[in-house]
Parts: sequence; C-alpha cells; structure tokens
Amino acid sequence: MSTVCELPSSSFEHLLHRLYAVQRQFLHIPPQAMHQIAIEYNVPISQIAAVVAFYTFFHTETCGRYHILFSNCTSCGYLMDGHNLMQMLCDQLQVIPGKTRQDGLISIMETSCIGMCDQGPSLLINDVPFSRLNPGRINQIARQIISEVPVTDWPETWFEISNALYRRDLLLTESLVPGSALQIAFAQGAEPTLKKIARSGLRGRGGAGFDTAHKWQSCRTALGDTRYIVCNADEGEPGTFKDRLLLQRYVDAVFEGMTVCAAAIGAQKGFLYLRGEYRYMHPHLIEVLEQRRKLNLLGSQILGQADFQFDIDIVVGAGAYICGEESALIESLEGKPGIPRIRPPFPVTHGYLGQPTVVNNVETFIAAAFIALKGDEWFKTRGTELSTGTKILSISGDCKFPGVYEYPFGTCIQRILDDCHAKNVQAVQVGGPSGRLIHPQDFDRVISFEDISTGGSILIFGAQRDLLIIHRNFAHFFAHESCGFCTPCRVGTRLLKNHLDKIANDRSTMVDMLEIKRLSHLIQHNAHCGLGHTAANHILDGLQNFPHTFEHHLQNDFSAQFDLHRALANARQIDQQSDAENPLD
Repeated sequence: MSTVCELPSSSFEHLLHRLYAVQRQFLHIPPQAMHQIAIEYNVPISQIAAVVAFYTFFHTETCGRYHILFSNCTSCGYLMDGHNLMQMLCDQLQVIPGKTRQDGLISIMETSCIGMCDQGPSLLINDVPFSRLNPGRINQIARQIISEVPVTDWPETWFEISNALYRRDLLLTESLVPGSALQIAFAQGAEPTLKKIARSGLRGRGGAGFDTAHKWQSCRTALGDTRYIVCNADEGEPGTFKDRLLLQRYVDAVFEGMTVCAAAIGAQKGFLYLRGEYRYMHPHLIEVLEQRRKLNLLGSQILGQADFQFDIDIVVGAGAYICGEESALIESLEGKPGIPRIRPPFPVTHGYLGQPTVVNNVETFIAAAFIALKGDEWFKTRGTELSTGTKILSISGDCKFPGVYEYPFGTCIQRILDDCHAKNVQAVQVGGPSGRLIHPQDFDRVISFEDISTGGSILIFGAQRDLLIIHRNFAHFFAHESCGFCTPCRVGTRLLKNHLDKIANDRSTMVDMLEIKRLSHLIQHNAHCGLGHTAANHILDGLQNFPHTFEHHLQNDFSAQFDLHRALANARQIDQQSDAENPLD
C-alpha cells in the first residue's frame, strides 16, 4: 500500500477531513490507513473503524473514479415525470446501482436529500452538485463519463446553481459591513449585549425555539475552563436548502454573529459544522474567514480589544442526518460517530470536550448579528408577541416559484402558497419529514412557535400526488438515518418502513393500520432523541388528516407480508435469469 497522503497544512486537521483525504486518494478507506490514522490520532483502531462505518460518505469498498450520488428526496429526487433518471444512467453506463463497475471507473448510488430541492432532480459527482436533471442531461453526463473527461473539464454551465430569493424581509434586506456589529457589541459590553438579545425575544431558528439569550447566559456562567461556539450548518432535513443561500450570500453575518456570541460569553474558539453535501462551499467559507482575519475580525486582539481573541474553523461532515441534533454534532466534532448524548447534562454546561458550548444554527447567528447592530426594538417590529422577528423558509415541491422566502412570524400558510403560486394543493409538509402534514382546512394556521413551528422547510404536494409515495419515502429516510443507538428508533423505523411498503404493495388490512399507529406512538414516546420522537409525525398526521391515502390500499382478508413470487421475480431481474431457468416457480 502507498503511504497515506497527508492533508494540506491548516490550523485544524479534523479526523473527518483526514479520512476524507485518504478516501480521495484510494477511492475507499483501506484497513492499513485506519491503523495508521489510529496511531496518528492516538485513539483505538475500533474508534476509527466505528467512525468510518457510521458516516454514509465513507466507504471500505472501492468506489468508482466517477462516484455518483443521486438524491432520493421527494423534491430533488431522481424520479421525474415517469422517468427513473438513476436507472437511466445506470443502463447507459452498464452499472448496477450500489456497486462499482468492474473496471473501477464508475459507481452509482442514492443518498438522502442533498439540499437542491428548488433545483429539481439532482446528484453529486465527486462532491460536485448537478441539478435540473432530465433525460437529455443524463445522456450528456453519460457521454462525458464514457469518454473519461475529467469533471473539471465539463461545461461550466452544468455546474450553475441558482439561489432564488423571492421574498426578503427584516434580515435579508439588510447588508452588514464586516465588523460593524462587533464594534457596537464591544462599545456596549458583554452584559448589555446579552440583555439586548434577551429583549429582542430571539429564539433558535432550528425549530425547537429555545431562548437564545438564556442559552448564551447559561454558557457564560457555567463552570468550565474554556467555552466554545458551534454553528450548526448541517441542515439535512429533506426539503431544507436555505443555508445553501445564506452561506453563499450572508456568511459574513454568520461569522459576525458567532463572534458577537464569543465576546458575550467569553469563548475563544468556534466551529462551523458544514453538512457533507455542501462540501463544495468549503473553499468559499475558508476565503471569507481569511478575509476576516486580514480585517482583524478574527484572531488576537480583535478590533483592538487586548483581552479578546477568537477564531473559527470549518468542519465538514460526512453524510449523517442525525448530526443536525446538537449533541450528535458535538460527538462528531470530537471525532466520534454522531450518536446523540443522554441529556442532561446539556451542551451549555457540558458540550465540546466536556466544556460549556453554545450551539445555534446559521439563521440564528445571522439574526443575532443584526440585533447587535440594529437593536432589539428593530427586531420586534416583525412577528408576534411570542415569536418575534422573521423566519427564512425553503419552499419547494408543486409550486411555480420554489426558492427561499423570508416572512414575519405569524404569516399564514395560505399566504405563502399564494406567493409561490401553488395551485390545487392537496397537502403541505411543514418542517420536513419530521414536521407536520397540514390539510387544506388548516391553511389559515400560521408559522410561529405558538402554532406551527418549523426549522424552515415547506414541501408542497399538489392534487396529482399520491401521498402514500411521500409517506413511503419519508419512512425509508428515517429508517436509513437512524443512528441505531436505541431499539425503539432502530427497530421501530424499520418496521414502519416495512409496513408502508406492505401497504403500497396492496397487502395490508385494517389490523396493519392499528399496528402502524401503535408503533408510531411507541417510537414517539420512547426513542432516545429527536429523530425518533418525530419520525412518525408524518404517519400520524396522515392517518388523522388523510386516511383515504391508506384505506384504499387495504385488503379485507389477511395476506402474507412476504410475496414469494415477487421476490423470485426481483431475484431473476438481478441475476438476469429467465423463468425457464427457474423451474421452482
């Protein structure tokens, strides 16, 4: 085996980055490399192996030189107008999905949402995103790969990603001069800045809505030698893509908000945890950080403050939805599998490396930066009494204008549907698969913490949609993304997936419906973390608001869940055998 490559020199070499560099060199992570890395990082080989096994973007089997990941999201997935785009490319390139072609040139797999829901069917090729796929583009991609043209030499127009921002309000109409919010925060002092955040009523924009000032103050006063700031940029909820735009156009405000927080609580180190699907943004983020260091907005003695130093590093994930949960994210930052911690204690007292840690998402830090700059009264000009300010939404699905919209809290769902030109809407999924499935009779309800809370995803389903396909997709997503730590989620989500498959295959009875409801409640109340608690939300909402979705598939009599003839047919298709070769049927 060749000597394992060294990562480019940087101020921070994270384990996930080291493993990624090895995989880029060998197209997988071989056992010898794991042993070498275990020695380098002075950790057991079992920990390295556990990390490699946990993250879906790491592989122990060799991938192709063209490694292709098709999104299977309901909005940016590979099924389009009756076409299976992934199968189409597999057929043209003679590849079996999930396997590397024998010559090692190509591997094609599917993955969960890659954050391109406003762009139509999408995929990643060697970490580079391609969107707005159609049969013609699939043919073009196949020709480039057959000719072995490097991805870097493909037409530039293929790489274009439009960031459609259709509605700006309080935050996105503002521009931030780098350092302006910090100057005000320094002039006022830590306590007045915290009081300003408190008076603004800012709550976390990830969906749970925890009081931001209370979180910061708790971290400030917690016992500990060091404090950390973490920006959660691991938005992995299918249907959510607003961070893609925010990190492209408003990242200075993100870093400014993190630095304001650091000054308020006394932190010296921060991390932005970027989802693996957004790796292509990494150079842009590094460039902005370098510019802020040149402006003396990061590093030592920031803006002349002799006793204040703070810097930020970027850590790129490796494909794990669960790392959007703050304690799982911290585990990942520490170079471990992203398994949620038992709480309490909470991160504000025992977070990264056991030290007090503030974790907020991208949108929350942007809001904090502008509150520091513009004031709490400015922020409270929008929203409701309990939900001040605005919410930035990712809107996709069956509408004319999918994209990013900013609305004051208290805006009703119908207003949002009208603005994005959604017609004949059958249902709206607010907050992604873990959120709520809303019936048209509830379209007068509003986006707010006291009514319908959301991390930012609005998925719109028109009258032509089969909602059972949506439920089935969500059930498969949760079964795939369960970290496996607790039995209710590990087993329960798979059982729900199997039941949804059984319904779709017209093999269920009313008994199965009762079992689905029982399972859903069991997972909801007994799972270890938020993924399990919310994994069955869409099913419970569907059973209550859209019972016909399931009922017209039900049989009156018992039928076995296992279909021998269907299984044999699938086996023949895989083995490319005919009926004549299988006399047992």
